[in-house]
Amino acid sequence: MITLGVDPGTALLGYGLVSGDDDPELMVYGVVETSKVESMPERLKRLYDSVWELIREHEPDVLAIEQLFFSRNVTTALAVGQARGVVLLAAAQHGMDVFEYKPSEVKQTIAGHGNADKLQMQEMVRMLLGLREVPKPDDAADALAVALCHVQMSRLSRRFGIPGRNQ
Repeated sequence: MITLGVDPGTALLGYGLVSGDDDPELMVYGVVETSKVESMPERLKRLYDSVWELIREHEPDVLAIEQLFFSRNVTTALAVGQARGVVLLAAAQHGMDVFEYKPSEVKQTIAGHGNADKLQMQEMVRMLLGLREVPKPDDAADALAVALCHVQMSRLSRRFGIPGRNQ
């Protein structure tokens, strides 16, 4: 199984691909960056095109993405929602199954508790993938954490017959 994890955002969209069902291995990770001088439609098109190309090139089986976390900043939440929308569209057009996870679920699954901080999460991603250094930037490490969360949840689902939660 190849899992594409995404940490959505309009300025930086993190992505990470891992392969394997039981002992996941890193394939590739990075970010798609857009400029604030571009219009929102141009930024969203760049995100869409980049995710489309990642899917075409690596042929992942599933997309794992963070659920939208509502904060006090409505403008940021709307922008993240738009980024999520283009990612979900690209996945749907490729016929991929999509799995969504709350930030606290990702933290619980990867670090063992739902209040893990960024440094704890990054170090766990590094350890789980056997990397020498923490993946940078943070958005890419977050995307890898979502992908690893899905791999772990899928393993539990298979082992204990728990139904998946794809959307």
